Amino acid sequence: MRQPFLKSIRTAFVAGVIVLAPLAVTIYVFKWLVGLVGGSYRDFFFFFVPVDLLTKRELILLWDSLATVIVLLLVTLLGYLSRYVVGRFFLIQAERIMNRLPFVNAIYRTAKQIVVTISHQQKAVFQKVVLIQFPRPGLYAIGFLTSETRGEAQDRTSAQLCNVFVPTTPNPTSGFLIMVPRPDLIEMDMSVGDGMKLIISGGAVVPPWGGTMAQPTVSGPMPAGAVAAASADVLGTPVDR
Repeated sequence: MRQPFLKSIRTAFVAGVIVLAPLAVTIYVFKWLVGLVGGSYRDFFFFFVPVDLLTKRELILLWDSLATVIVLLLVTLLGYLSRYVVGRFFLIQAERIMNRLPFVNAIYRTAKQIVVTISHQQKAVFQKVVLIQFPRPGLYAIGFLTSETRGEAQDRTSAQLCNVFVPTTPNPTSGFLIMVPRPDLIEMDMSVGDGMKLIISGGAVVPPWGGTMAQPTVSGPMPAGAVAAASADVLGTPVDR
C-alpha cells in the first residue's frame, strides 16, 4: 500500500514540474530580456526620476519594463521613418559616419550584411531538416539546410555542395557549418520547429512521424537454412532449400 502511494505522489510531482517548467522558462527569458534591454536604458529614459525611487528594488522590474516598451516603440518609429525621404536622409548620414569610424566600420558592415541577407530572403534561413554523417562516417547528426554552396568553396570542388548548419545540444545558437555533397544529404519530413525541439531536448522530444520502415523482428536465433534463404533473397542467388 505504501509503494503505490509514494509512486502516485512522485508521478504527480513530475507532472507538476512538466506543467510549470515551460511557464518558468518563459518568465525567466522575459525577465532576462527586460533586464538586458530596459536595464541598459533605464537611467537614460527616466533621468528625471529620483535615484532612490529609480533604484528601489520593488520597482526595478517596472522601470525596466517601461524602458523596454520605449525602446520597442522607438525601433518601430525608426522603421516607419526609414520609408520616407527625411528618415532615409538621416539614416544615410548616420551610415556614412559609421563607415568612417576605424574598427567600428568593419563590425557595422559585417552586421549589416548579415541582417540584409536574412531580411531579403523570401524563405526561412533554415530551409529543411537534414540528416548527415557527422562527425565521422557511421554516426549521424541532425542539421539544417541553409543554402547551396557558392563562391570559391564550390568552385574548388567537383561535387555540388550544400551548406548545412549542425547546432549543438542543448544550446542551438552555436554549432558547425558543414559543406556536404548533395547526394550525402538525407532530407527529413519533420519541420524546422520539430527539428529544433529534438535538438534542444537532447533527443527526448521526438516528433511523430507517419512513415514506417519495415524491420524484421527476430524472437530467437534463426536456423541455418533460414539464414541462407534470407541471404539468397538479398543477393539474388539460388539456394538449395
